[in-house]
Amino acid sequence: MQVVNEKKLKWVVLGTGGTIAGTATSTRDHTGYTAGQLGVQALLDAVPGLDVALQGDDLLIEQVTQLDSKDMTHATWQQLALRCQYWLAQPTVGGIVITHGTDTLEETAWFLQQVLDSPKPVVMTCAMRPATALTPDGPQNLLDALAVVRDPMARGVLAVCAGRVHCARHVQKIHPYRLDAFSSGDVGPSAWVEQGSVRWRDPGAWPMVHSNAQQALARPVADWPWVVVLYSHAGVEARQVQALVASGVQALVVAGTGNGTVHREVLDALDAAMAQGVAVWLCSRCSEGQIVGQPGGLTLAPRGLSAFKARISLMLDLMG
Repeated sequence: MQVVNEKKLKWVVLGTGGTIAGTATSTRDHTGYTAGQLGVQALLDAVPGLDVALQGDDLLIEQVTQLDSKDMTHATWQQLALRCQYWLAQPTVGGIVITHGTDTLEETAWFLQQVLDSPKPVVMTCAMRPATALTPDGPQNLLDALAVVRDPMARGVLAVCAGRVHCARHVQKIHPYRLDAFSSGDVGPSAWVEQGSVRWRDPGAWPMVHSNAQQALARPVADWPWVVVLYSHAGVEARQVQALVASGVQALVVAGTGNGTVHREVLDALDAAMAQGVAVWLCSRCSEGQIVGQPGGLTLAPRGLSAFKARISLMLDLMG
């Protein structure tokens, strides 16, 4: 931890690994790299003009974990949330930037949004190219994230990538290797970072924290409810639902086709699961738009949530 001037405003940067901290043997290799190899201090050292952008403010640096975000766990979520909670409680800290892998960034963002109760912003950023690439995108994304976290209109948990700012509720990775790999669907970005300045579309209402947030931070992750995402698709079979119920699943999030339609082969199995106390939520496989009406008589997931974010919210619901 570096020593800082106590009279200056402070911003915390938490490192978790990911492609932004990845390395490859060749500058031309953008896919055959190993994620999470560099520490967060090394990432900051690679950002040109950082001191000028901070305008005299100080950074506090902490390496929370070092992993490929495809391997994200509930235990890591809990650890990261507790470190955020600690830093956000410090009166001289203005906000937090988190460096993260792209694969599960949207899920981590929504979990943090659901459990962190603070008026200070938490801004997640990432990269689609490793740090060793000929033209890595990580340094610019990190610089943009610092611009966003220091902006007085920033609120809640946000994700910054390729000059766009997305809120935790709507952000979704939509491309496997393009630099602008994230989208907020038909809702659109919350803001854009342009030459170091943030242009907000509409900051919107203050994001709500889940009522069971403290339980998620205090309860051992081994005791968290088991919630599974089940996709409705051609050839889906009832035995998938039956096997999960027999194994003790506590809830299912069903990603239906189109306007939340569900294959007839699993509808009876879902009814039987609910009769046995398994909670079932319905959302759509479609990446844009919302379910209209209430097809199939199933409980709709909260509006705007993908199946994977709905899983997080339902898991938190069951902790109560």
